[in-house]
Amino acid sequence: MALTDLSLAQLREFEPDVHMPQDFKQFWESTLKQTRSRIADAAGEDASQVRIELAQTPFEQVDFYDFEFPGFNGDPIRAWLSGPAGFMSNGTYPVMLHYHGYGGGRGIPGAYAHWSMAGYIHVSMDSRGQGGDFGGYSATPDPHPASHHARGFMSNGIESRDTYYYRRLITDAVMAVDAILDLPTIDRSRIYATGASQGGGLALAVGALHKDIRAVLPDVAFLCNFRRGIDMTDQNPFRELARFFNAYPDQVDHFVEVLNYFDGVNFSRIATKPALFSVGLMDEDVPPSTTFSAFNVYSGEKEIEVYPFAGHEGGGLHHFFKQARWIQTLES
Repeated sequence: MALTDLSLAQLREFEPDVHMPQDFKQFWESTLKQTRSRIADAAGEDASQVRIELAQTPFEQVDFYDFEFPGFNGDPIRAWLSGPAGFMSNGTYPVMLHYHGYGGGRGIPGAYAHWSMAGYIHVSMDSRGQGGDFGGYSATPDPHPASHHARGFMSNGIESRDTYYYRRLITDAVMAVDAILDLPTIDRSRIYATGASQGGGLALAVGALHKDIRAVLPDVAFLCNFRRGIDMTDQNPFRELARFFNAYPDQVDHFVEVLNYFDGVNFSRIATKPALFSVGLMDEDVPPSTTFSAFNVYSGEKEIEVYPFAGHEGGGLHHFFKQARWIQTLES
């Protein structure tokens, strides 16, 4: 495996050609307002929307709860809620919201335990309709009818910004923050969002859209500069869009305009929270220039860890240690 994109010097100077729709912020404000209104209406009808149930595991130092909350349109979304043993009744803790890569789900309890082992309340959110890859699974269906699309999720509903799959998933990710705000043991001043690949793109969106996020930590972020990603790699998930575009060549410009409402570059342009990015320069799945596209325009304080010999796996546990130290420095 060799370098897959521009040189590091070129990446640092790269200027993305991503159009920002004039009503980008209004679209997302309206989307979130609609979902919050629907959730509030359901709560007024005494509907049980948040469910927390202790999970039985062999882990003695970490408690896991099966956590269900209302996402887009009030749809039930599953997650694992975990933290140091006894965290639900003792003390206050920082929170790390964790979003997963494309095709993955929350897995089984313990699959992602490092943040809870480090003293955080950890929210591992399912990606609706996904799961099944990487040895995990998803317990959250996507009840909305799929459009005619290429296999996968990238072109599902792409005919309109209102029906596009990622409108639902990004809204779920924001509603996960709302759902944990009433937990009595969280430190509301220390809520963070992270994820790799698709999860990194979701973390970027959540950091830009939710006022209670303290900082974001997106790794090898996908969902950024879609058009360049399609041009630069023949790997999925970007390849899904290329196949779909090839079937509808006269509509490509329209599809790209729809994608601009969900592009991490545009979320980065309105972001204000501190961010620690990471990127692997040998990434064949998410070209490094697409991640740098978001980083280079990011409006808040920002840093990026570059792993010259890493692919899409990024920095792994080495990077987790750096993330933990970065947060300590941020809070000091």
